[in-house]
Amino acid sequence: MSKTSKRVDSHVGERMRERRTMLGQTQEQLSATLEISYQQVQKYETGSNRVSAGRLYEIATALNVDVAYFFTDLDTDTDIEPMAHGGANRSTIELAKNFQSIADKPTRDGISALVKALGNIADDTDFS
Repeated sequence: MSKTSKRVDSHVGERMRERRTMLGQTQEQLSATLEISYQQVQKYETGSNRVSAGRLYEIATALNVDVAYFFTDLDTDTDIEPMAHGGANRSTIELAKNFQSIADKPTRDGISALVKALGNIADDTDFS
C-alpha cells in the first residue's frame, strides 16, 4: 500500500470519527446502524481497515453528510501518526451529547465561548 493510500485511509477515518463524535454517537451506535461490529468501525476510524466505496456511502448516509465530507482538507503530503484505539474520545462524546441537550441558546453560546477561551489559553501556555 502506498504512502498516499495510507494517508487517505487515515484521513477518511479521522473525519468519520470527528463526525460521529459531533453527533454524540458511540462506535457501538454507529455500528448498529451500519449492521457491522463496533470493532470494524474502530478499524475504519483508525485507518487500519480501508473503507470501500459502498460502505463509505452508507457511513455518509448514517452520519448525515455528503461523501465529499470525508475528503475535506485532505493533505497527502503530511506524514501521519497512527490514531489510538479505544475510548480516548469518550469524554468528547459525552460532552457533545450533553451539550446538544441544552435547550437555552444563550447558555449554549456561553458554554461554547468558555470552551473556546479555555482552548486558547491551553494553546498559549507552555507547560514545560
